[in-house]
Amino acid sequence: MIYLDNAATTFPKPECVYTAMDKANRTFSFNAGRGSYKAAREASAIIDKTRLAMLKLFKAEIMADIVFTPSITHAINQVINGLNLNSHSTVYISPYEHNAVARTIYASAQSKGFRIEQLPLDEEFKIDVEKAEYQFTFTAPSLVILSAVSNVTGYVLPTMQIFSAAKKYGAITVLDGAQAAGLIPLDMSALNADIICFAGHKTLYGPFGIGGFAIKKDLDIKTTFVGGTGSNSLSLDMPPIAPGKYEAASPNIVALAGLHASLCCIDVQEHKNKIIGLTHYLLNRLSELPKVNILGAYAPGDTLGIVSVVVDNYSSDEVATILDEEFDIAVRSGYHCAPFIHDYIGDKPYNGTIRISLGMFNKEKDIDILVSALESL
Repeated sequence: MIYLDNAATTFPKPECVYTAMDKANRTFSFNAGRGSYKAAREASAIIDKTRLAMLKLFKAEIMADIVFTPSITHAINQVINGLNLNSHSTVYISPYEHNAVARTIYASAQSKGFRIEQLPLDEEFKIDVEKAEYQFTFTAPSLVILSAVSNVTGYVLPTMQIFSAAKKYGAITVLDGAQAAGLIPLDMSALNADIICFAGHKTLYGPFGIGGFAIKKDLDIKTTFVGGTGSNSLSLDMPPIAPGKYEAASPNIVALAGLHASLCCIDVQEHKNKIIGLTHYLLNRLSELPKVNILGAYAPGDTLGIVSVVVDNYSSDEVATILDEEFDIAVRSGYHCAPFIHDYIGDKPYNGTIRISLGMFNKEKDIDILVSALESL
């Protein structure tokens, strides 16, 4: 199989991830923080090492805490529902947001009554930073939450500029790093990000079952998920400080061991350089096909790892099925859990896009085979 659905989950993982998870399953798959015996302490040590590695990844060793959750969707829910939003608040999102953000924001707005605004796009489907700054002068932001990289088009959003503008109004800034952590440098301070959410199984090349968020130490959000933590068990209150106040339930030590292994072996700049090269090669090859239409903002530097296309006279589902059944090529078709951006890029007559998403284990030969298959249509 030629796997080109890395935006959904990266595959395969580095061999060190499989090795670490197998070792964890066999030798220290115990309830970390809930036992004083040696094996439980070893499990706890892996959690501590993974926290430190994530903090180093975000250049936030001094300024932030790392909170682990079962997924980035859990993390975003905890963050949004823990923030002090009310009927006087205004939340800004982009048209590129995934439903992990969009549905959570809209559900929270229904109960808390805050206002939701979308950032404007220009004619090339890029965030119009100048218009966004102007929009802020009329309706000041309380919270801005943005994807670092679109999971539909691979567009790299101008998060640094938007967050910097939002900070002039005292807004809280939250980055959805699902398609970016481990792929592009994410410096928490330089980005002006108060919180960075991450998914272990995507561009970090870890397993399913682990995600979380980095949160600045000077930012306190309400605890919305409670339960056992292995500490101060006679108290009915959660621990008073992060990360413990946000981490109820038994940690997934096997997934954490896999994430730790991936963090030890991934080189962000090398990863980025490879994906940049593959993306440019893919765009150049696709441009040779007159019936294949590339959707989105695809100028040099705007796109990383993900390309959405439609094919004349075919629905996207039809193309994806043909690629799978006749050529053993895995791509994703449809709307990709992103409810807004399809109103802009014009793919609804095709029932969404054919999303081609690249990973560190892909080669130019994979792209050549894909283009040959598309050409046969």
